[in-house]
Parts: sequence; structure tokens; C-alpha cells
Amino acid sequence: MLDRTIQPPFQLPDRLDIPAARQTTLPGGIRLWTIDAGTQPLVRLSLVFGAGTRYQPAAFAASTALNLMSEGTARYSAARIAEKFDYYGIYYDTSIDRDYSIVTVSCLSRFLDQALELLGEILFEPLFPERELEIYASKRKQQLIIEREKPSYQARELFAEGLFGKEHPYGQVSPAAEYDKLTVDTLRSFYETYYRAGNVFAVASGQIGTKTEQTLAAFLERFGAASGPGDPGVPPTGSTPLIREKREGALQSSIRIGKVLFPKGHPDFNGLQVAATVLGGYFGSRLVKNLREDKGYTYGIYSAMLNMQHSGYFAVASDVTAAATDEAVAEILKEVERLRTEPVPQAELDMVRNIIVGEMMRILDGPFGIADVTIENVQCGMTNQALSAFFDEVRTITPQRIRELAAQWLDPATFTTVIVGA
Repeated sequence: MLDRTIQPPFQLPDRLDIPAARQTTLPGGIRLWTIDAGTQPLVRLSLVFGAGTRYQPAAFAASTALNLMSEGTARYSAARIAEKFDYYGIYYDTSIDRDYSIVTVSCLSRFLDQALELLGEILFEPLFPERELEIYASKRKQQLIIEREKPSYQARELFAEGLFGKEHPYGQVSPAAEYDKLTVDTLRSFYETYYRAGNVFAVASGQIGTKTEQTLAAFLERFGAASGPGDPGVPPTGSTPLIREKREGALQSSIRIGKVLFPKGHPDFNGLQVAATVLGGYFGSRLVKNLREDKGYTYGIYSAMLNMQHSGYFAVASDVTAAATDEAVAEILKEVERLRTEPVPQAELDMVRNIIVGEMMRILDGPFGIADVTIENVQCGMTNQALSAFFDEVRTITPQRIRELAAQWLDPATFTTVIVGA
């Protein structure tokens, strides 16, 4: 009989086996990565464009162009596109950040032709209808006004400004009224500049046989061989030590603390990811135990290393009870200082290793998760072997190394602190 009072043994794997992402460069110059994995007859195609918000000529132009591409094309209205997606069970999704926009479709393998036919309409024949722009801009403007009433949303925007500077493309925040200035010509110009062959790579995952790969390649070759606009890079950052916005009668304060560091390719990024996990990267972390369990200041708090194409930053974020705002900030800095001065106990580090490796295994459990990892690595100019390197560092990093990294990079005197609320 199985004795359920005895915890089963756990051992970290010796290595991380990741299904290879095979790269092909098509005649038009587009790079296609394929991941043939999974047990279900599914295919997902993600197209990643260098068309994030830092490229936009006018506020909100990048996200609006991305979202309006599916709101009417040369052959189909927005309603007809949605109807056909629904009929064939095709999942269509878009996302955008400061650096990239991503268009994704996934479907049963037998409906790939229909999915690509609709995707082709969206990517090659968008109309950007005037009426759809008016509806979209009005809706998004109102949503943004409402969102900015929330301390957590305002703190996130102010944190970006505080880290990088108001004029920096990673820190810019625009008034909601800028939606009223968007025009069809602005959107079409942005689309024609950035949604082209020289500015995109593709990642396909699922059951990718030879025939499916040929079908995907033929679709991607429709982009032609147009060159991309090039990356202008980003200017130096201009951080602000403290930004505090008082709100009369606030019941909570939203806190953001961190600093600009470096992107994922830096040799210390992986080690600092481990340090950030120890500090606040999981539910039983030091920050959670201190501010939630011991003090009762917050329901949740986390810390992480965040990656961007030309930068990266360390951040701590939490919403705390207003009366304990200053005490919460002090406790956060105290925990950072402890990480900088005291080696992490071996038992705690072993638990953190288990958590990180377990999360890695979860992410890689399926072709679509592997595709997401592949996209992130390609964006950073790396291969999927970067995940193996991270795995190796997690397995071998020492308490002394974590303390050294924290002491070198996480000096509270260099932090940006943003408080919205009390």
C-alpha cells in the first residue's frame, strides 16, 4: 500500500531536453522556425513584427493598426471574418509591447488552409475602415480613462516614466485624448512601413510535417522580399529616484520599486532572475512572508527581472493598505538589503531551484509553450539553448553568487520608487 504520509522523493533532472526549433530562411528572406511536437492534430503560426509602440509616429498608432487589421479587408467585413474564424474553430490573437507586435493563428491541422486564407486577408489586404477606427478609438479612449483611475495602472505607467524618462520610447505615456488624432492615413502608413518581409520572423508549432511546412512557407512568401525599416535603437535612460502621487481618501497604495539594468543576453541576467525569485518570485517568497504573512500589509507582492529588446529592469510590485505605505516600502528595502548582505540558506535555495525548474518544465509541456520560448529567444538574438544555459545556472548557482549579484546590482540607493495612493 502507498503510504501517503510520506512525501515522494524529488530530484532535479540532470539536463533540460528541449525539442529543436528548426530554422529555415525562405527565398524572400523571412526566417521560419518550426517545432514538430505534440500529440494532437493542431498547428499554430505566430508572426513577430518589429512593430512595437516605440516605432509609432503618433500615440497609439501601433496598437490601433494591429487591432484594426482584422476589422475589414478587401473581401470581408469584420463580422464576416469573426464568423469564419468561429465556423472553423480558428483562434486568432494579437499582442504588442514596446518592441514587437505578434499575430497568431492556431487551428486543427485540417483547417490550416482556411486559417491562412483569412490571415492573408488580414495581413495583406486590410482596409482600416474609417467607421471602425472611430468606434475603436472612442472605446479605447474611454477604457484608458477608466483604467487610469486605478492606482495600480497609474503606478505602472509612472514606473516606466521613472525608470526610463518621459521622452524615452520605453517610458512614454500619452494622454487618452491622443486617440482622437488618429487617422486612417497614419495607420496605413505605419502598416505599410512595418508589416513587411524584412521586419518579420515566424514560428510554427504543432504537428508540422513536410506538407504543412511547405504550406506555411508558401504563405510567408506572399510577403515578397521588401526590406525592413531598420531599428533606430533607443536613447540613454534618465531615471527619477522618487515619484509619489497622493490620492485623497485612498484605501490602498500601489508601490513599484526597481531599476534599469540590462537585457536578457547579459551574463548576469540569469543569476539575477534567481535572486529575484528568492526575493519575491513565488507565493512563499521572502517578500510574501514578510509583507503578507507577518505584517498583513498586502494580499500579494512579487519581484522579477523583466526583459526588453534594448534594456531590462528589476522590479518589485505590490498594492498595500494605505496606512502601511511607508512601512511597506521600508520592509521591501530591508529584504533587498538582506539579500545583498546574507547568503541564502541552502534549504531555501533548494526550494527555489525546485520552483524555477518546475515552472520551466510546465512551460515546455507542449508545442505551443515551446513556441513561446522560441519567440522570446529569437527576439533576444538567442537560440533555445539559452534555456538550457539558464537551467544549468539554476542547478549550480551558489548562495555566495546570489549575494554577490545582489550586492553589485541591487543597491537601493540606485532604485526608482513610485507610490500612488497615500
